[in-house]
Amino acid sequence: MQLTQRCQYGLRALFELARHAEASPADPVLAAGDIARAQAIPKRFLDGILLELRQAGFVEARRGKAGGFQLARPAESIRVGEVIRHFNGAMDPVDCRKGTGDACTLQGRCVFASLWDQVKTALEQVYDSVTLAELVRRERALFPPRPQA
Repeated sequence: MQLTQRCQYGLRALFELARHAEASPADPVLAAGDIARAQAIPKRFLDGILLELRQAGFVEARRGKAGGFQLARPAESIRVGEVIRHFNGAMDPVDCRKGTGDACTLQGRCVFASLWDQVKTALEQVYDSVTLAELVRRERALFPPRPQA
C-alpha cells in the first residue's frame, strides 16, 4: 500500500498544526502559508487539502487578520490511520481486496487472501497506534532544540 502525495501532504499539514498548537497553546491558529513553508508543501495544493481536512472535521478555519487553521480536535485524539483512510481509503495491500477494478478470478479460493488480510491488519495496527501528538513527541526526541547562544 502506497500513500498518495495528497495523503502525505495532509498528514504533514496536520502534524504542523499539532506542533504549533503544542508550542503556542494560547494561539493555536496557523496561516496556510506558514504550514506550506514549514512542511515544504506547495501552497496551491495545500489550500485544497486544508479545505478537505476542514470538511472532514480534522481542522477548523478562522477568518480575519489573525486567521488561519487549527486542529478541530486534540492532537492526542487524531490517529494517523484515520487520516490515511480519509485520503487513501481502505488499507488493503492489493487492489483485488479493495473490491475495485476487475473481480479476481480466484476469489474464494486464493491462497494469498489470508496473507493480504494479515498485512492489512498489521498496517492498520501500526498506523492506528500513532497520534499526531505522538509524532510531535517523536520529533522532539529525534531533533531536540539547540540551546541559544
